[in-house]
Order: sequence, then structure tokens, then C-alpha cells
Amino acid sequence: MPAEHDVVIVGGGLAGLAAARRLHRAGVSWRLLEAGDRLGGRVATDPVDGYLIDRGFQVLNTAYPRLGTLLDLATLDLGWFTPGVLVRRGAAVARLVNPLREPAGAAGTALAGVGSLRDRLRFAALATGCATLPPGRLLDAPETTAEAALRRAGLSDAIIEELLRPFLSGVLVDRALETSSHVLAMVLRSFARGRVGVPAQGMGALPRAIAAPLPADLVELRTPVTGVDPHRVRTRSGELRCRAVLVAVDPPTAGTLLPTLGRVRMHAYTTYYHATDTPPLDEPILLVDGDRRELVANTVVLSHAAPTYAPAGRHLVATSVVGPSALPEPVVRAELARLYGRPTADWEHLTTVDVPAALPAAPPLQGRLRKPVALGGGLFVAGDHRDSPSIQGALASGWRAAGAVLAELRAPG
Repeated sequence: MPAEHDVVIVGGGLAGLAAARRLHRAGVSWRLLEAGDRLGGRVATDPVDGYLIDRGFQVLNTAYPRLGTLLDLATLDLGWFTPGVLVRRGAAVARLVNPLREPAGAAGTALAGVGSLRDRLRFAALATGCATLPPGRLLDAPETTAEAALRRAGLSDAIIEELLRPFLSGVLVDRALETSSHVLAMVLRSFARGRVGVPAQGMGALPRAIAAPLPADLVELRTPVTGVDPHRVRTRSGELRCRAVLVAVDPPTAGTLLPTLGRVRMHAYTTYYHATDTPPLDEPILLVDGDRRELVANTVVLSHAAPTYAPAGRHLVATSVVGPSALPEPVVRAELARLYGRPTADWEHLTTVDVPAALPAAPPLQGRLRKPVALGGGLFVAGDHRDSPSIQGALASGWRAAGAVLAELRAPG
């Protein structure tokens, strides 16, 4: 029986959408099957009582290279965060900013009481190296854990425990900082080179914008895939024959459909959303806990970055915890009162978003950050578990997997 399509893409998250865009541009026939009722996978936004609630606190970094291939960032109407961080230490709050992005704050950052001046200079040197060296050089460096890389750079316990661990734990979803130093280098590179923001209509606007140029009749929602073989995809309503299958589902589901991949360990992330009339800060800047209590990873007034996240006259506060939602909301609310130095008793708890499989673990010594996407026999795989655990990793892997598909389809014989 002849193939019905050149390629069937399983999964409509960022990786699957990036793959579809490249295949569509190349003029091959394709079809995308998504089990859910919308595209985007782990990147989604839901309206709740007039607020925009993302599926866990997420941000977009303009330094992600693959974004420019797929959309015009101006169409997202991004609201920006202050390029820096606040650190609560006892009764004081230190403000540290990226001096390249906010020169006026450079003096205050140099004098901030988090770590020593030598620490801050050494960290600046580390971040500058990540920003300026070619990515290939960074990925060729000896690989270790993120924590070991920070200590190798000569940073003290004070700055690691009071600033870098709480900040990076929210980025990597890894409080132990066991993530690969190569991932750390890419993270520092993106923060040093890019701006960080959120779309006016929530993070769910990102997959919608990427999917916009794709013909709607080639995308099937609410179509779970029950199995894949080379050149065949099975669903509850039948099967589709094709020349290549590209599996771009979440990592746990990918392991089920493609058992040879093995189990992908996932990190959990929980975000508590609160509403208030009076914001606890007057700027959109991340606040982290430098007191080593290890309860809250970070908190931010989202509506200061994008006022559309909350109704007029109201503000939305997002607070994230690394791991599943083990903390009762009153405990989080008490922590927020301590961190912000403001009463929180009258705050409204809108919802708690628990994402058990937020990001794949990326430990060191795996051979290489970018894993193979061509599995042989017409089977391909994409997702942030094949690249860096990030939005950029998902997009890059999807684009790369589509390139591998095209190479096989065009190969002679």
C-alpha cells in the first residue's frame, strides 16, 4: 500500500511545530497528530477569572537562536522583565542587575552584599566568556555538573548558596545543580545576550504564532497515537502510512512509543499564582531567597512585565517551587510575606499549577548535549530531551529532526 504522506509528526508541542514548519517550507507532504485539544505541549496559557495563567512560570529569551527562524518576535508584544534579580538576606534585599542592560545599576550591583566583590567579578567573567565564545567552544569544554563548574570558576559558597543556586534552580528546575555544565554555559549565554519577557497574551501565544503559517487541515487535534512503526502510525481510529515518522511528544510518552530511547528522568515544577490590589514590588524583577531556606525558588509580579496578565487595577504574582506541590498554599503565602517584607493575608490564591514533568534532567557525561534524532528505519525523534532542556532546545531539536527527515527522503535509492 502506498504511503499517504511523506511524514507524520506525532506531537504538536514546540518541537513538532518547528519540524512541521521546516517540512512545510521544503514542500514535502506531512500531517501532524496531537493528542490534546490545542497545540503547544508544555507551553500553554489558561484564562482564570480575568488573569492569564501560564502552565508554570515560563519566560521567553530573545537570544534563543531558533526563534528568529520561526516568527517575528514583535508580533508577540513582549513585556520585559528587569535584567537582574533581588536577593532577600535577613532584613535586607540586595539588587543585582546586568550592567550591560542597565548601566545605572552597575554601581549598586558592585556594592551589593551578596558574596564578595571578587565573587561578582569572577561571575561576570564567567558570564562574559559564555556570551562571547562560540557555542562550539563552550560545548567542547570538559563537562561536569553546573555546581562544579561554578566552583571551578572560583566562586564562594556564599554567592552560590545565596544567589546562584536559588536563581538557577528555577531556570534548570534542579535545586541540586546536577545539570550539565554545558547546559549552564548555554543558559548564561542566553541571559547575557538576550532580553527576557512574556507575550502580552501569555506564553501560549508562542506556539500559536509558530503554528500560524501552517495549513489547519494538516493538523489533527484530539488524536492520540497508540503506536508507531517505521512508515506507520497507529491511532484509535486507524493507521496512517508514511515514508517517515517523527515522534515529537513529551519525553515520557516518547519513551513509551519508542522503547529504545529508555526512560527520561523529569524534573517537577510548581507555580502558585496570587492576585492582589497592591503589588509588593514596583518593578518586574525576580526575587529569590538568599537565606538558604530552600522553599521558594523565585517570585515575581508578572503583571508589571505584562499588564495584560491581570485585570485593570489588579496584579498577578507568580511564585515557583522546584519539585511537586508538597507545600500547602498557606506556607507559601507566609514565605512570600517574609520575602517581600509585606503582609500577604489579603492576597487571593487563584490557582496552583503543578507540572510533574516540566523539564528533562540533563546530567553531565552523556556524551554530547545534542543527541541523535535519526533512529533508523524511517523513525525520527525530537524534543528538549534531545537537546538542551529549554524552549530553545525543543525548537532546535524539531528543526534538526526535520532536516534529518529531509535528508533521508531525498537520499538516492
